[in-house]
Formats: sequence, structure tokens, C-alpha cells
Amino acid sequence: MMRTSAPVAAPGPGAWEELVTTALLGTDRRALPAGVPGGRAPSALLDAAAVDTVRRRAGLRAAPARERPEPAPEDPRPALPEAAARRLAMLLADRPGAGGGGRRGTAPDLIELLPQWLAMANAHGYAAPPETLPALLDAARARTDLRPAALAFAGPRALWLARLNPDWRFALRAAPGGSAALPGPEDTDRIRQLWEEGLFAERVALLAAIRSRRPAAARELLAATWATERAEDRLMFLDSLRTGLGPDDEPFLEQALTDRSRNVRATAAELLSALPGSALAARMAERAAACVAVDPLRGTPTLVVEAPHACDPGMERDGVVPKAPAGRGERSWWLGQLLEAAPLGTWSARLGGRTPQEIVALPVADDWQGELHAAWCRAAVRQKDAQWARALLGTPAAPEAGGPGALSLAERAKLLGTLGAAERAEWVAGFIAAHGLSEAFQLLGVCAVPWAAPLGRAVVDALNIARDAGSYPWSFSGVMGLAERCLDPAEANRLDGLLAVPDEPEDASPGAGGYWAEAFQRLVTTLRLRSAMAEELRGG
Repeated sequence: MMRTSAPVAAPGPGAWEELVTTALLGTDRRALPAGVPGGRAPSALLDAAAVDTVRRRAGLRAAPARERPEPAPEDPRPALPEAAARRLAMLLADRPGAGGGGRRGTAPDLIELLPQWLAMANAHGYAAPPETLPALLDAARARTDLRPAALAFAGPRALWLARLNPDWRFALRAAPGGSAALPGPEDTDRIRQLWEEGLFAERVALLAAIRSRRPAAARELLAATWATERAEDRLMFLDSLRTGLGPDDEPFLEQALTDRSRNVRATAAELLSALPGSALAARMAERAAACVAVDPLRGTPTLVVEAPHACDPGMERDGVVPKAPAGRGERSWWLGQLLEAAPLGTWSARLGGRTPQEIVALPVADDWQGELHAAWCRAAVRQKDAQWARALLGTPAAPEAGGPGALSLAERAKLLGTLGAAERAEWVAGFIAAHGLSEAFQLLGVCAVPWAAPLGRAVVDALNIARDAGSYPWSFSGVMGLAERCLDPAEANRLDGLLAVPDEPEDASPGAGGYWAEAFQRLVTTLRLRSAMAEELRGG
């Protein structure tokens, strides 16, 4: 007959540490916490350790069963084609860093193709396969840039899952009320309840969604509770008015100019300055016009600048920050803010009817050109003025002494964002042809994907020139990675001639030829994979 040990009482807090200490010292030197004596102590110690081990592994105390969750909602969208579903599983299975660092070889970087695959799948209106939802949510949790596209593709079932797993709670914050659909325009009671009782993230998402469909309704919703909101919340809510900004928003924004929060006042002033017909824009135009003029006494027409000597209360109310950053002169700081907020249409009338191109080409006295052009650049971006953006960008082949060389790469990238996709790509292609790829990475990032044919050819030609010149290959890895994601897949056949290992010049980096061959092979392989992905999503 098998002998069984006596039942062991449930250990209290810290019991496991006591058991470990007793085992290390021995039961003859240290008694069990329960005080079991003599020869039974060793087996009692093991019994107690076994019980506590099971309890620790279980992790939860026994409790009444919860109610069974409601079934997941249906997703009415069409199912993915079978080949596309297999491809998605491959993309989700790839993890960053799996290659262990070093040279990437010729294999495509699958995780970097996932955003593009999701964009194409959403354009087709497909539903995510249910079995991929956990991996999709994990990917979106790890990469915030994936979240909008991943959650749109995952659909209502992802939100159902997110309620069951705290790790996926971000998905609930991304959807107003944690539901798949926003309350309809007629459901004013539900909208009002969510606005008054929802979490901050839910309220931000709700306001943004309503603003995108009905700007006036969103503004009225915000105005109803504006006086009771915290300053940091008012700032976030006010920022949502950028979408659909129009003249009807001016009275509300003028009221916000008197807000007790400086950041709220500054944001309201920025939004008003983006409305060229606003009263604030007119006030700023008058102030800015008093600071810049054409000197009639010089033989060559020259712009002269007289920066403000003080920041008066009216300027401060209209969003001018009086205290300059460290290392910046106060007068130039105030001037820049006035010029940035003044409507760009001010300057043609003020400066003799000249066009933006003629104004930008004028010499500027006393080293004010950099300050003046940088402020006009910010104004062109804020006001989305393509004519001024073209004038400030100049021709892409202009030397560093003038034209685009007067502005930083970051400023040029922002100016390019005001142009149409085709014009943007043409300008960057010209810049690359004139200046090479060393400074083009930031400019390429603002171009529409896939790159237009002239831009794609300019990038490939510049890479080929760098390879033939024996340039240090790793310095072009960023551009090569962009090309893998952004070149038109139709360009793959043009690259076949670049796959051979080139002869290395004497002054080339050792092994550079092999690296270039690998990089072009990876580029061709990735382009063909992207082409196959698009065909799979079309059901081909």
C-alpha cells in the first residue's frame, strides 16, 4: 500500500524563500515553517515545495468562471486571395534583426515591405484572415507607423480581440469608444456622451473623425466644453482644427488668442495666420510690411530690413513669443515670427508689384537674407503657397551660392511638400542629376511612392555612377533601402546590367564591388517581389 504524506497547509507570503533557505541549510539545521519535526521533515519539505511550485506556475487563484465573451463581429469585406494570404503570413513571420547584423546579402527585407502590402490590401478592401489578427496586432504594437494601416486592415475583430488582451489596448485607444464605427451624424446623444465621458484619447479621436466629415460640428462640440478643459487638452483639441481649416473657424480662434495658456495662444495664432483673409493675418501683414522695403537710393534695387525694436502687447496677443531662444537675437526672433505669419500676398504690392521669383532674387542688405528667406519659407509651408515655394527652391541645378543653397535640406523638403507629386519628383530628379545622392536622402523622403519614372532613373543612374567611381558603398545604404521600397517595380528589368561584380578602381574600398553587386541584386529581387505582391492582391 502506497504511503501518502499528510496534507500540507498553504504557504503564506514569502513561503517560497523560506523553503529555499531550509533546503539549502538542511532540515536538521532549520525547521520547516510549519514546524514539522524529525524524520518527516525532508519529505514534508518536498511536498510543500511541490504545492507551492504548482501554485506559482498557475499564476492565478481559483475563482468563479467569467461570463463567456460575446462572439466576434462579422467582417463583411471580401476575403484575401489565397496567395496573398500566404504572403501576409510570410511578412508577419519576419522579424527585425533576424539576420544578426552585418551585410544584408541579397534577400529582401520583408518587414519593410509590410507597410506597402497593407496599403495595397486596404486599397482593395480586403478583410484580414482571422488567424493573422494576433500577429497583426503584435506588429502594430511594436511599430506605431504601422498602426493606422494595420488596424484598418484588421477590422472590427481586432478590436474584439484587443478587449481580451491588455497588450493590445492601444487598438481601443485608436478607435473612438473602442468600437469599429463612429456614431452616425444623427446619433447626437451618443456623440455627446462619448465627448463628455470618454477617455482623453477617445475624445481626441472622436473630434478628429468628426472634423474630417463635418468641420462645423466638431468646432461646436469643442466650444461647448472649452472653458472646462485642461490647458494641455485644449492644445491637443485645438490642433485638430487644422483639418478643414476655414474662415468659419476665425471667431473661435480669435477667442482662443486670449487663452491663459501661452501654447494655446500660439497655436491659435498659427492657425489664424494660415487664413490669409483673417483679421490676425491683416495685423501681421501691416507689422511685417513696416519691416521690409526696397531701398530707392541704391543703384541696384535692394531689400532693406528694419527689425522690430520691441514686442508690444498686441504682438504678444497675436502669437509672437517675446523671449528669444538662447543664442538668438531678440529683434531677429520677432522679425521672423512676423514674416512667417504675414500673408505672402502682402509682398507683391509692398515691393513694387514684383513676382515671388523677382522678390527672392533681390539682394538683401546687412546680411538679413538668410533670416528673410527662412521666414518666407516657413510662411510658404504654412500657407501652402506653391508659387512662393518654387521661387524659394529655385532651379534644382542652382549652385550652393544661391537658389536652393540658401535654404537647408529640411527647409527644401518642406517646400517640396507644397508642390504636386509630379513636379516634386521632377525637381528632386534634377537635384540628383546636378548634385548626386549625398544630400538627396531627405528630399527623396517627401516624394510620392512609387517614384515617377524620371526620379527612379535619376536615382539608379546616380547609384551606378557612385559604383563606377569606387565610392564607399555603405554610405549609400539608406538610399538603396529607399529604392527597394519606392522604385516602380517595372524598373527591375533595367537593372539587370548592374548585377555583375564591377572591376574595382585602385582607390576603391576593399570589397566594394561585391557589396554593390549584392545591393543591386537585393534591389532587383525586392522589386520583383513587390510586383508579385501586387499581382497576388489582384487575385492573379
